[in-house]
Amino acid sequence: MPTTLPTRFRPLLLAFALGLLAALLCQLLHGPLPWLVGPLFATAGARMAGIDLFSPVQVRQAGQLVVGTALGLYFTPPVLKTLVSYLGYIGGGVLFAMLLGGLCGRVLQRLSGVDATTAFFAMAVGGASEMAVQGERHGAAVDRVAAAHSLRVLMVVGIVPFCFKFAGIHGVDLYVPGTRFVHYGGLLLLTLLATGGGLALQRLNLPNAWMIGPLLVTTGLTAFQVHLSALPEWSVHLGQLLIGISLGTRFSPEFLHTAPRYMLGVALSSALALLLTFLFGLGLALVSGIHPATAILATAPGGIAEMSLTAKNLQLGVPVVTAFHVTRLITLVLTIGPLFRLLQTRRALAGG
Repeated sequence: MPTTLPTRFRPLLLAFALGLLAALLCQLLHGPLPWLVGPLFATAGARMAGIDLFSPVQVRQAGQLVVGTALGLYFTPPVLKTLVSYLGYIGGGVLFAMLLGGLCGRVLQRLSGVDATTAFFAMAVGGASEMAVQGERHGAAVDRVAAAHSLRVLMVVGIVPFCFKFAGIHGVDLYVPGTRFVHYGGLLLLTLLATGGGLALQRLNLPNAWMIGPLLVTTGLTAFQVHLSALPEWSVHLGQLLIGISLGTRFSPEFLHTAPRYMLGVALSSALALLLTFLFGLGLALVSGIHPATAILATAPGGIAEMSLTAKNLQLGVPVVTAFHVTRLITLVLTIGPLFRLLQTRRALAGG
């Protein structure tokens, strides 16, 4: 009697196979960020076409573990010394992101007619899952918040790497990992330590635990010049593939039909956010001395993984971009609730 695969294993296997084929094709065509962009767009398109694909949360966590570990290898003592001198600019980037989210939330509300709470959390420049959870606590429409963040990430990943690639921006702000040599004994120990970091932050219920935990562990080792091993290139590709699949499978056949006016408003608001971050990045580069391409990536309204991977692939100041995005995410998650309540109070007083 022939055995059947578990119900969800077939869609998972199909998602992985589709993502792998798309990554290889994108690489063959010399596309930007092929191991992330290819799987993301292929699986998103397939899901919206009604194909049953599946990606459990562990897939994204595994991808984040690899990418967080790889990024931490860049934080050598000289790099950390440089980042300390950028602390003021990083703080300015966080403040800009908060103002940007508020502005684009108001724009979305006017364009789509959605309620102010949903618009606020839909355009807050933080992690999709974190903003959805925070929005639910304050009465936002969770499905619309999640849809907005999915579309924003899709737009950012689809626009920013392609623009940089075709502008020929590559290797202009070069940082290198603390070690480039793979030692498999050290790699095993590094993986175990990074996994422990992810588990610890998950137990503490902190945001993006499987990205930030391994990143902090590897950064600590690199900062003290403990170089256990580099990561094999194939593992970094695999990490990007897993993240691409996990992002793409968030979409559904109903996505394109979800409140067309609302989604058009999200697209226009996200385009405005991209334009404003481009201008802010240029201004930041002018006053800070950070390379313009690095400054634009550091302040772009994308996620830690997507923007840091873009920086890594194009050799554009990986630790600078990572530091900006990690600081922004943590600050927003900790302050978005009190900030929203403050805005509510001000609106109530203004209305009264």
